[in-house]
Amino acid sequence: MVIVVSGTHASGKTSLVEGFATAHSQFRVLLDPFETLDEYRTDANASIFYQQLEVSAARLLHCGEGPVLAERGPLDFLAYLDALEQLERPTRSRDQFHRGVELCVEAMAGVDLVVLLPLNSVDRIDVPEDEDPELRKAMDEALLTLAGDEALTGGAEVIEVAGTPKARLARLERAVASLRA
Repeated sequence: MVIVVSGTHASGKTSLVEGFATAHSQFRVLLDPFETLDEYRTDANASIFYQQLEVSAARLLHCGEGPVLAERGPLDFLAYLDALEQLERPTRSRDQFHRGVELCVEAMAGVDLVVLLPLNSVDRIDVPEDEDPELRKAMDEALLTLAGDEALTGGAEVIEVAGTPKARLARLERAVASLRA
C-alpha cells in the first residue's frame, strides 16, 4: 500500500505522517522531498518546486515492496507550479509544468490513497509573512483542483482530512482499514 499525504506548506502534513507512522511501524516513511535537497533554499520558485517534483516522483516510482507513507507527492509540486502562474510570478515555464504532468501521471499510478489536507477556517494554522501566505493559499486551491483529475492521482482513492490532529489521524486510519478490507 502506498499513501501520499498532500497539502500546502503549514497544513499539518508532518504531524499526520508522524502520528500514523508511530502507530504503524510497518510503513516506511518518505519525508518531504524538501528535506532531501542538498541545498537549503527559502525562495519559492519554479526551479526548486520542479526539482522537488522530480524527487517525489522518483521515490514513488522506486519505493519497492511493503507499505509506504509519503509526505508529499508530485501532485503537490505540480500545484505549486500552477500556483506560481496563477499569482503571475514569472518563475515558471510552461515546459516545466507539462513535464511535471507527465512525471506526476507516471509516478502516481502506483499510489493507493491520496490524503489531502485542505486549508479551512476550522483548522486554521496561522503562518508568518515569510511563509508566503499568498502562495500557500494559491497552492491549496490548485492542489484541490488538480486532485480532481483522476489521471494525475493515478486512480487512487482521494480523501480530504480536516479537524484536530486526533480527528485527522482517525480519518486516515478508517481510510486505510477500508482499503485493506
